[in-house]
Amino acid sequence: MGKRLKIRDLREDSDKTQKDISDYLGCDQSDYSKMERGVRALPIWIADKLADYYQTSVDYLIGRTDEKKPYPNVLSKGAR
Repeated sequence: MGKRLKIRDLREDSDKTQKDISDYLGCDQSDYSKMERGVRALPIWIADKLADYYQTSVDYLIGRTDEKKPYPNVLSKGAR
């Protein structure tokens, strides 16, 4: 894979284990490990849940930006 995912760094910075995060996601720990290593693609629903969990953006998780602060939630402001 091209860009390095930041999900491992975020997990370690939060003092969580792969098991903790895989339990939160409802997936197998070995599958989550493969996502961290880039062996398995990160499904969008998991990226979305992790962005919420770590209070960041999906773009940050997948290495498209170094800005950790999440984007404002424009949908909740009636811009539908």
